[in-house]
Amino acid sequence: MSSRSIVRFAALAAAAALALSACGATKNDAGGSSSSSGGGDGKPASGLQLMVPNAPGGGYDTTARTAAKVMESQKITGSVQVFNLPGAGGTVGLQRIVNEKGNGKLAMQMGLGVVGAAYTQKSKATLAETTPIAKLIEEAGAIVVPKDSPYKDINALVAAWKADPKKFAVGGGSSPGGPDHLLPMQLAKTVGIDPKDVNYVTYDGGGELLPALLGNKIKFGASGFGEFLDQVEAGEVRVLAVTSEEPVEALKDVPTLKSSGIDLVFTNWRGIVAPPGISDKDKQVWIDALTKMHDTQAWKDEEKKRGWTDAFETGDEFGTFLKQQDQDVADLLKQLGLA
Repeated sequence: MSSRSIVRFAALAAAAALALSACGATKNDAGGSSSSSGGGDGKPASGLQLMVPNAPGGGYDTTARTAAKVMESQKITGSVQVFNLPGAGGTVGLQRIVNEKGNGKLAMQMGLGVVGAAYTQKSKATLAETTPIAKLIEEAGAIVVPKDSPYKDINALVAAWKADPKKFAVGGGSSPGGPDHLLPMQLAKTVGIDPKDVNYVTYDGGGELLPALLGNKIKFGASGFGEFLDQVEAGEVRVLAVTSEEPVEALKDVPTLKSSGIDLVFTNWRGIVAPPGISDKDKQVWIDALTKMHDTQAWKDEEKKRGWTDAFETGDEFGTFLKQQDQDVADLLKQLGLA
């Protein structure tokens, strides 16, 4: 795998859990089978639950709640119950989704971070056991500092980082193997720092990363830029660079790494999977609901507002992508000595 393809692949590398309902498919009085309503009868899908495997406030949480809001407001579904089940880089949630075999009303927001965490956390549950539903978006990463940081641009920060990397704490909202971990590792490698010398501090999602950044517990944060937009607008943090090929509309005045002389492009993705063994009808309910959501102006407006890049694909197409990502992550983590 070339350096460029590794980078591009890598881009693509608290609340109590609520009681879940019984499996989606049940027998009706006539002896037939029924499942989540909304499967082609023109009625809004009902009873859907979307689990977020990280703490509130992070990228998965934002994506899940935005999707639920759009589906509800556009009357594509009834109320969608979004709840958080954080832990172990998303693998506590992964284990739960695998354990919920046949539950067609439940799905899990996920992305590259869960793919990597499944390996670094030695998860017994695997993504191969889940039912792929849809890939939703891609998002550029960002290098972020608190407002009182002495570093005014990315090159000043890199110079200080190179001077003493082991004492320069870097925070991310994913466990080793996730995008927030892979980003500073790739950045370190690009600027001439040995990735083994990077002092990476793990936080369970952007909701935990942000207080650490604002409290100056870390020198900089590496995560999806959408997780910091509110704080950027409030003047609490500064984004020194974004990791996309081109500047993002939501942060028009922020340079890319490439335009700053650092040859690195890095984007992340997010999608949705369901438990194993769900019925074809239940799977289609989710796919139909998300497809209708994707086609609304409301969702397009949210993508523009949050700087998300549309990357929509469903079912088997997403399954093929997910299988390749899983293999690529495993290969890369072995190179880094993490799997």
